[in-house]
Amino acid sequence: MPGLLIRNLAQLASPAGREAPLRGSALGAVDLLEGAWLLCDGERIAAVGSERNLRAGDVPPDVVELDGRGLCAIPGLVDCHTHPAFGGDRVEEFSLRAAGAGYEELHAAGGGILATVRATRALGEAALHERVAVHAGRLLRHGTTTWEGKSGYGLDRETELASLRAVRAAGGSPTWLGAHAVPPGYADAGAYVDYALAEVLPEAARIADAADVFLERGAFDRELAERYLVACAAAGLALRLHGDQFTEAGAIPLAVALGARSVDHLEATGADGVAALAASDVTGVLLPASALFLGRSMPPARALVDAGAAIALATDFNPGSSFTTSLPLVCSLAATQLRLAPAESLAAVTVNAAHVLGLSADRGRLAPGYRADVVLLDAPDWRYLAYHLAGDIVTGVVRSGVRVYG
Repeated sequence: MPGLLIRNLAQLASPAGREAPLRGSALGAVDLLEGAWLLCDGERIAAVGSERNLRAGDVPPDVVELDGRGLCAIPGLVDCHTHPAFGGDRVEEFSLRAAGAGYEELHAAGGGILATVRATRALGEAALHERVAVHAGRLLRHGTTTWEGKSGYGLDRETELASLRAVRAAGGSPTWLGAHAVPPGYADAGAYVDYALAEVLPEAARIADAADVFLERGAFDRELAERYLVACAAAGLALRLHGDQFTEAGAIPLAVALGARSVDHLEATGADGVAALAASDVTGVLLPASALFLGRSMPPARALVDAGAAIALATDFNPGSSFTTSLPLVCSLAATQLRLAPAESLAAVTVNAAHVLGLSADRGRLAPGYRADVVLLDAPDWRYLAYHLAGDIVTGVVRSGVRVYG
C-alpha cells in the first residue's frame, strides 16, 4: 500500500504526550501545529511536521498526496459506548414522550427495551448484519474510526450471539450486554442471569472483547451484577458497567472492586461517587446525548475532571434514549452542558475512549507509531469540532492509512 501525505493543513491537533488515560490538567493539553503535514506509511503514522520544514527527502517517491489546504486534522474519533445491534425503532415511544407521557404510560404502550428485544429477535441474523453495517457507516461519516458495539437487544442465545457477530463483522469491538433487562419467561432476574451465564457466556466469550451489565433499580441489583461480571471476567472478558443513570445503586463501588474498565452514564452520581472514581483506575464514560434526549440531569463532568478522575465521552447510540451517531455533537454538548473545554472533549473522544477499549497505545493520537486514523475538518480551527453545533464539518476520514470517506 503506498504511503499517504496530507499537506498544507491549517492546523493539526492531537492530545499531548503518550500516556493514557489523561486526567486533570493533562486532559486539556493539546499538541498544535499550524501549517502542518502528516505522513502515513501503510497503516501507521510515520511523521508529522510543519510545512515550512518539509524537505524533499522526507517524502517517499511513491507517496500519494492529499491537499489539506483550509482543513484541520484531528485523530480518528473513538466511540466507546454504542448499541447498534437492534431491529425496528422507538419513534412512537419518542412521540409519546415528547407529548408528556411518563414511564408507566410508555410501558403500557409496549415501549422500552423489551419492545426493541421483540423487534431484534424478529430481524434475523442477515438483516441484523446489514443494520449494524449501516450504523457503522453513519458513525464513520461523523469521524468515528474505532467503535464499540453492545448486544443486549436479543436476551436469548441466538440473537445475542448474532448481535456480537454483526458488530465484529462491521469492524466494531463487541461487548456482551447480556444483562441489559430481564426478558419475559423468567421468574426473576436471578433466573435469567443463571440462563445467560450457563447458555450464552461460553460462546459469547469467544466473540466479545468485554461484558457489560445494567446495574439499576428495575434491572439488575449489585449482587446479581457482581455474579454476572465475576463469571464474565473468569471467561476472559473485560468488564464494563451501566451505572448511576437514574439512581446510585452501587455501580461505582462494584466497578472499583472488580477493576472494571469503565462505569458509564453517571447522571445520578454524587460527591462520594466522584471521589471514589477519582481515586480509582476506572474511567467514567459520560453520555450527555442520552441525558439530553431523556430530559435528565447531566453527569458531573466538571467535578470529575477537577477531582482527577479519568473520563471519556460517547454517543450511547441506541433507538430508545440516544438516537445519534455523532461524536462531534457530543463534544458540543460537553462544552455547553458539561462545562468541558474543547481540548478536554478531544481527549475524551480519542485517547481516553481508546483506553476504555484497551487500545490507547494504538489509537487516539496523531503521532508517529499510532494507527493512521485521521479526521479532516472543513474548518479554520480544530475547535469547530465542538463549536459548530451539529455542523457538517467532517469532510474526510482516513482509517489505517486509507481514505475511506470524503
